Amino acid sequence: MKPVCLVIGAGAGLGGNIGKRFARDGYHAALCRRSDSEGLKRLVDDIERAGGNASGHLVNAIEEGSIEDLVAKVETDVGPIDVLAYNLGAQIGDRSLEETSYKAFEMGWRLATFGLFRAASELCPLMEERGHGTLLVTSATAAVRGNAGQHSHAAAMGGRRMLCQTLNAQYASKGIHVVHVLVDGAIDAPDTLGKMLGPERFQVLRETRGAADGLMQPERMAETYFHIAHQHRSVWTHELDLRSFSDLAWWNR
Repeated sequence: MKPVCLVIGAGAGLGGNIGKRFARDGYHAALCRRSDSEGLKRLVDDIERAGGNASGHLVNAIEEGSIEDLVAKVETDVGPIDVLAYNLGAQIGDRSLEETSYKAFEMGWRLATFGLFRAASELCPLMEERGHGTLLVTSATAAVRGNAGQHSHAAAMGGRRMLCQTLNAQYASKGIHVVHVLVDGAIDAPDTLGKMLGPERFQVLRETRGAADGLMQPERMAETYFHIAHQHRSVWTHELDLRSFSDLAWWNR
């Protein structure tokens, strides 16, 4: 039976590439996203054409029971989940306090923090029984620095970071590796940055900054995720900053 890497938030950028990278090394990639069944099928087909193994799952992570049902289905139908890549975003754009509705604020928390809590609540006891497991949690600069207009995002990502720390405190000694990956820069991802900027601005950014390695490449990031998931436990990484060589770190900006 193949080990399983469950990717919650498997878009065309980072999440999809994480699935591809793990599948290339013998994992079954269980890919989950909220919408775009055709795009999800293309991603699964790409992995299988390359000789890998994958399945696609449409899940709205905000809905009650959705994450719990997903974990149970994958564990039953596919196999034990060795790696969870929790890659759900929670960015609603820059909004003043007056422009941030209760609903928008809560949505950020539900996706970034509560969703991770729900996934961990299902998976960590199973991983503890098996004596091993890895949670790779994608985060953002907002987890460590709250900027103007980032009320929802900063609160959500800050909570995500602290939850990773509390999970590590309880489960690291039991063989479960929890990694908070702080993405401190722009990713060359059409389904996130591309949508935020629009097609024309995104293409210009790719041709200028991206051509000089100033945008993080999802497939390169996926290599880092794979490496971290296979570290020896005597040298586990628990928090990591990722950015392009040309970007100033968040603490220097």
